[in-house]
Amino acid sequence: MDTITPSLNSTPVTANESIADSLRADILRGKLKSGQALKQDEIAAQFGVSKIPVREALVQLKAEGLVNFYPNRGAFVSEISAAEADEIYVMRIALETAVLARAIPHLTVAHLKYAKEILDAIDQEENIAKWGELNWEFHATLYSPASLPRLMDTIKTLHSNIARYLVLYLAGMAYQKKSQKEHRAILEACRHGDTEKAVAVLVDHLQGASNHLVAFLNKQENS
Repeated sequence: MDTITPSLNSTPVTANESIADSLRADILRGKLKSGQALKQDEIAAQFGVSKIPVREALVQLKAEGLVNFYPNRGAFVSEISAAEADEIYVMRIALETAVLARAIPHLTVAHLKYAKEILDAIDQEENIAKWGELNWEFHATLYSPASLPRLMDTIKTLHSNIARYLVLYLAGMAYQKKSQKEHRAILEACRHGDTEKAVAVLVDHLQGASNHLVAFLNKQENS
């Protein structure tokens, strides 16, 4: 098995895991674009491994919805239609509101403090590609006390499928400022243990993001 030499005292990382992590980051940050070909021989040469761990990495990313395989063509970064984006947000709203409602009674001062620090970091972050990562970290911090790991894995996959598209359109819109205002409203409601308000703001937050992205993708599809 191909392996990547681990750092001292760290858990050994297999080559396919390392490759999957690298490709995932490039997709989520917009470095690898939707529809772009992922040539296994080139990736293998880049990482200095055989094509076996590359294939395994691509299969993992396919399971996450980030890569598609086409017969006689190979692997490509997946594309999402406006209809698919709408469906993903319908799922996110249903799942994330349920997780947040369950998590709120278990949120600690440490959770709330860290969530605020993430929002402050977003305000200072100039690299748009980092916004998606910090956005997930904020939501995950508030959701984690629900102790629903399988559901969190599903939510993270849905988030990842959307996050890469935010890079494409956030820069030219005032959406980030609006998003941060909603984030702080969610956090404030959580701080006061107001589950009903926190859930209501989260619904508006996700639905607003859905409306923006679906409109953007519809415009792309019709252009």
